[in-house]
Amino acid sequence: MLNVRPEMKVIYTSILIVFLLFLLLPMGTLLLRSFETAEGYSLTNYYNVLSNNELLTAFVNSIKISGLTAIITTILAFMIAYALNCTNIYRPLKSVIKMGILIPMLLPTITYGFAIMYSFGNQGLITQLLGKPLFDIYGFNGLLMGYVIYTLPAAFLLINNSFMYIDKKFIIVSKLMMDGSMRSFLNTIIRPMLGALGGAFVLSFILSFTDYGIPASIGGTYSVVATQLYQVMLGSIPNFNHGAVIAVLMLVPALFGVVLLNYLERFNFHYDKFSQIEMVENKIRDIILGFISIIVLMAMLSIFLVMFIAPFLTSFPYDLTVTMQHFINVFTSNDLTAVYKNSLIVAFFTTVVGIILAYSSAILNTRTGLKGRVAFDVVSMITNTLPGMVLGLSYLLLFNGSSLKGTFTIIIVCNIVHYFTTPYLMAKNSLSKMNPSWETTGGLLGDSWFKTVYRVIIPNSASTVIEMFSYYFINSMVTISGIIFLVSAQTSLVSSKIKELQHFAKFNEIFVLSLLIFFTNLIVKLICDYLQKKQSVKNF
Repeated sequence: MLNVRPEMKVIYTSILIVFLLFLLLPMGTLLLRSFETAEGYSLTNYYNVLSNNELLTAFVNSIKISGLTAIITTILAFMIAYALNCTNIYRPLKSVIKMGILIPMLLPTITYGFAIMYSFGNQGLITQLLGKPLFDIYGFNGLLMGYVIYTLPAAFLLINNSFMYIDKKFIIVSKLMMDGSMRSFLNTIIRPMLGALGGAFVLSFILSFTDYGIPASIGGTYSVVATQLYQVMLGSIPNFNHGAVIAVLMLVPALFGVVLLNYLERFNFHYDKFSQIEMVENKIRDIILGFISIIVLMAMLSIFLVMFIAPFLTSFPYDLTVTMQHFINVFTSNDLTAVYKNSLIVAFFTTVVGIILAYSSAILNTRTGLKGRVAFDVVSMITNTLPGMVLGLSYLLLFNGSSLKGTFTIIIVCNIVHYFTTPYLMAKNSLSKMNPSWETTGGLLGDSWFKTVYRVIIPNSASTVIEMFSYYFINSMVTISGIIFLVSAQTSLVSSKIKELQHFAKFNEIFVLSLLIFFTNLIVKLICDYLQKKQSVKNF
C-alpha cells in the first residue's frame, strides 16, 4: 500500500464529513423523531402505529405482494440468465434478450402503472386485441405485474453477472460421471448460485416493498406501506412522528435481507480458474428456454407499447386520429419543459458529484494505507439497504427549517447518497485489480499522487467511470421514491410532475414526459456503451 499523504487524509476526512451530515445525522434524526411525543420521548408512537389496523394491513399486504414478486422475479431472472449463459441459443437473439430485458430501467416506476392501465384496462390496447379484460388491473394484480417488471432487470443483472464466475467445465464433468440431469443441475448450477439467487430475492423484495411509484399509479384500494407513509406525511393532517415510525419499520425487511445474505454467503465457493467451453448440444433445452425468454420479454415490452402509440392519437382509444398536438402542448408549455430541464440538471450534477465521491472513496479504500478506510465499505452497506423513501423522509425531518429545504441541492445530495453503493463497488472492483505499484513508480519519477491518479489510474479505469456515469444519470432521471418528500413547486422533476398530472387525468402528457425520459436515458445508455466498447478496443 502507498504511504499515507496529507492530501489523502484531507479527502478522507471530507468524505466522512459528507456522510456524517447527509447519512448518519439524517438517520439519527429519523430514529429520534420516531420516539418523540408531546410529553417527551417514549414508545407511544410505535404503540399507536402498531395498533392501527389500517397500517398493519398495509404492512402485511406489502410483505405478501413483495414476497410473491421476489419469488416470481428470481425464477424468471434465473431462467433468462441460464438461457443466455448455458445454452446454444442463436447469439444475436441472446443479445436482443439481454438488451430488451433492461428497457424498463429507463423509465420511472410511476409510468408502469399508467402503461398497465392503458394496456389491460377495459378499453386498453391489449384488452381490445383480446376482446375482453384478462383480469382486474387495480390493486393486487396490477401491483404484482408492475413490481415484477420493475425488479426483473435488476435481478437479472445480478444473476447474469454471477454466471460469469461459474466454471461450466463442471457441467461436462458431471455428465461424464453419469450424474442425473437434476443432480448435475443442482450441484453445478444451483449450489454455486445460491448467494446470487438469495441476493436477487432480497433485492426484488426490498425494491418492491419500498417503491412508491407503482402503487401511486395503480394501487387502487390495495393499501401498501409506501402509500401509507406518503399519506401520513403529506396528507390532510401530516404526522411527522408517525411517519418516522413507519420509515423505521420499513428498514426491518432490509435487516432480515442482510441476515439472509450473510447466511447464504457460506455456500459460496471459488474456482481456481474458469474454462471457456461449448455447451452440450440439447435442442429441446434451447428451444424451451429460448421460447420462455422471448415470451417474458415480449410480455414485458408489450405493456409499454401503448406508451409509444397513445400520445400520437387524438384520444386513445376513442379517437384514433393521428396527431402531434400532445407533443406540441408539452413542448410549448413552460411548466412541463421546466420540469424536464430540472430533471436534466439534477441528473447531471448528481452524476458528476456522485462519481467524484464514489471514485474517491474507492481509490482511498483500495490504493492507500489509510487507517479506517473500511468505513467506506460500511457506508456502502448502509446505503445499499436504505430505501430511498426513508432517506428522503429523514432529509425532510432534518432540513425542514433550513435553507436547503426545497432546493436542487438537497435533491442532488439525496440521489448521490441513495445510489452510492453500486458506483462505489464498480470503482472498487476495478481499482483493486490494477497494478498496486503504479503510484510508487509515479512517486519515484517525481509525480505527485494527484498527478499519478490523473495520468495513470483514471485512464486505466475509464470504462468503469463511464459505467458509473450511466448508472447515476439513468437512476437520477427515473427516481421518485427518494425525492417525493423533497421536491417543491420550483424544483419539481418529471417523475414527481407525472404524479401531479395523474390527479388531472392528463395521461397523454404523462406519456409524452415518460417518452422524454426514456429517449434521454436511451441516448445516454447508447453513448456510454459506445464509449465503453471504444475504450475496450483501445486497451486491447
